[in-house]
Amino acid sequence: MANKKRKNLTPTQQEYYQLQKERETKRPIFKNCLKAFLVGGFLCIIGQAIQLFYIYNFNFTEKTAGNPTVATMVFIAMLLTGFGVYDRIAQFAGAGSAVPVTGFGNAVISAAIEHRTEGFVLGVGGNMFKLAGSVILFGTFSAFLVALIKTILKTWGGL
Repeated sequence: MANKKRKNLTPTQQEYYQLQKERETKRPIFKNCLKAFLVGGFLCIIGQAIQLFYIYNFNFTEKTAGNPTVATMVFIAMLLTGFGVYDRIAQFAGAGSAVPVTGFGNAVISAAIEHRTEGFVLGVGGNMFKLAGSVILFGTFSAFLVALIKTILKTWGGL
């Protein structure tokens, strides 16, 4: 497909395309993937440690320790974002810091911090869920669909 588009270019455009290809900086894809994997894995280790803390110190089960663990990880990410630390971690790790639940906390608080000058209601409240709103909506809708499918299957004797 890309070759077809290039053949339709004028000679000047083809020359420019070639010049652009030569000067384009090569991204270290393997290095970036390794950094994302290591930082994302480290965040998961921290999450596991927090979950074990809740299990052993507050008598949670593995099932019930998940919710306070997620809340704690989101709170820590929001706190680190507020102090400007999480942004440096995200710049280094890329998707390794955006994919775990901490990326959700960062997205929410970043929008709130950015719009705080507009006031608490219209600025923070109105813009806080701009980035994370679609995630919340998709998660809620997906959970509804899964529950609906499970209920239908259970009712018809499938499960």
